Amino acid sequence: MAKKKTEEKEKTRYSDADLLEFKQLIMSKLGVAKDEFGKMQKSLQNPNENGDGNTSNQYLTLDDGASTFEKENLNQLAARQKKFIDNLNAALIRIENKTFGVCRVTGKLIQKERLMAVPHATLSMEAKLKQYK
Repeated sequence: MAKKKTEEKEKTRYSDADLLEFKQLIMSKLGVAKDEFGKMQKSLQNPNENGDGNTSNQYLTLDDGASTFEKENLNQLAARQKKFIDNLNAALIRIENKTFGVCRVTGKLIQKERLMAVPHATLSMEAKLKQYK
């Protein structure tokens, strides 16, 4: 038992089987993220798709304000989604390079549970917590 714990602590990278598992998870998340991003882009390109052409003039000013707010909000969501997609793609590159799961600050392996929840993570919890001190 003690030997197994020592081997785990000395592990410098995830096994090929682990990397394949992470790759499948990331590919799944990437597919969903790209689909959502595509829908956001389509909505931004066709803002009046759900609009009513018979809106009376007295509500146009309010409607314009709400429409602008909605468009800005959607732009922010799309930008965040794009960043998420970029981070997932970067994680795939790290998998190919076999550097996936290694903390960029401590050099230690990031816990598997953390990577399953946040597969594009590049910091261990130890390093992440140090950011807030």
